[in-house]
Amino acid sequence: MELTKYDHACVRVEKNGKVLVIDPGTFTRAPVLDGADAVLITHEHFDHVDVEKLKAASPGLEIWTCEGVAAGLTEVPGKVQVVRHGDDFETAGFHVKAFGEWHAKNHPDVPIVQNVGFLLDDELFYPGDALTVPDVEVPTLLVPTGAPWLKLMEMVEYLRTIRPARAFSTHDGLYSEVGLGLVDNWLKMESDKQGADIRRLKVGESATLS
Repeated sequence: MELTKYDHACVRVEKNGKVLVIDPGTFTRAPVLDGADAVLITHEHFDHVDVEKLKAASPGLEIWTCEGVAAGLTEVPGKVQVVRHGDDFETAGFHVKAFGEWHAKNHPDVPIVQNVGFLLDDELFYPGDALTVPDVEVPTLLVPTGAPWLKLMEMVEYLRTIRPARAFSTHDGLYSEVGLGLVDNWLKMESDKQGADIRRLKVGESATLS
């Protein structure tokens, strides 16, 4: 399984010639859906889902997401399927389990929306905009590192609760180069403390997962 980091909150995962994309939002500039077989979308915020991208995608694309997102994808040609916490399914050659129900609390005037995290092949967990703790081992975690709803202390505590063998930064598109340098330092501190591979992949950089 090869993981490639794209802008902000989007990643592309490839295995055995199949391609799965998670959260291709409006901040993702690259043609990340080219050749994609399936898309997973955690929640309805624009930095995680770009409806226009999905409208232009192949009609053979499988899209798996929560009810809140599915309601806005009625004009998308791909096959949209709703998943909830506790569901598991097969898509693009991956076995996927769904964990979590709600987005983290954000602005006091902004309603909390549905949010579902995805665990791929019992290896890679992407929580979306929540600090969901699955009741299973998580070898590789995509950890949010920058968001209006997130504190540094919460991110560190999340890493210490999950204790993954590997963790890579996601949700980091709001940072300047100075801010990304801080993220790198924070993740290295935690990597050294846990003796794990915890770091930020640059946009376009890939990592091979066992």
